[in-house]
Amino acid sequence: MDPVSQLASAGTFRALKEPLAFLRALELLFAIFAFATCGGYSGGLRLSVDCVNKTESNLSIDIAFAYPFRLHQVTFEVPTCEGKERQKLALIGDSSSSAEFFVTVAVFAFLYSLAATVVYIFFQNKYRENNRGPLIDFVVTVVFSFLWLVGSSAWAKGLSDVKVATDPKEVLQLMSACKQPSNKCMAVHSPVMSSLNTSVVFGFLNFILWAGNIWFVFKETCWHSSGQRYLSDPMEKHSSSYNQGGYNQESYGSSSGYNQQASLGPSSDEFGPQPSGPTSFTNQI
Repeated sequence: MDPVSQLASAGTFRALKEPLAFLRALELLFAIFAFATCGGYSGGLRLSVDCVNKTESNLSIDIAFAYPFRLHQVTFEVPTCEGKERQKLALIGDSSSSAEFFVTVAVFAFLYSLAATVVYIFFQNKYRENNRGPLIDFVVTVVFSFLWLVGSSAWAKGLSDVKVATDPKEVLQLMSACKQPSNKCMAVHSPVMSSLNTSVVFGFLNFILWAGNIWFVFKETCWHSSGQRYLSDPMEKHSSSYNQGGYNQESYGSSSGYNQQASLGPSSDEFGPQPSGPTSFTNQI
């Protein structure tokens, strides 16, 4: 039997049923969706310029752009409707920093989630042998939660800039031919941004997963166990002192009740000597 089958038969994959490993597996999948929908994007738009002189018109102007969205480097040529002269233009904006940061966070989160899931499944005993593993896991989880929040927020702002810069109405305003009312400029089709919108959603979902997993990782650290011991020690002392006080009170109550009962009875010295036995009827006669 191969090692993988032995581990599976021994029930090693039961770790995935625990919240710690289960959330790591979800983080692994969501990180893939995040960088795939953003890093693999390519789109474009098509415009048309219909000049008064039909020979100068161009009814199919394709403008393509893709990740990492350095839009100022995307150039295209359009007719000026003034002879054969053509105008060279470029899109406005650069959202490469936010997009690349988002994808970098997603890739490293994927790698760490993969490594952590393997450790949880196959090396769980070594992971819990000393406190170093849970502490490192806790710190990394907190850091990635913060990075996901920052990266998703920055990419959401960058995506809004990309949408504005690639809006056909905004691009048409850059063309000199479209400023003349005699020429007809229009958008044939606009870019599709659905996958980029999905990447932002997955970014914030990753933040929620990593932030929620902080508690389950914290439970594995010594900080949580020491806190539990600190809370349990005063409770044990309080309960022991309470039991001791109750026992003393009981003994005191029983002894005092006995003494009171003994003191209530009359003494023989107060009432004089008592007869030792009953006098018979014949002696009285």
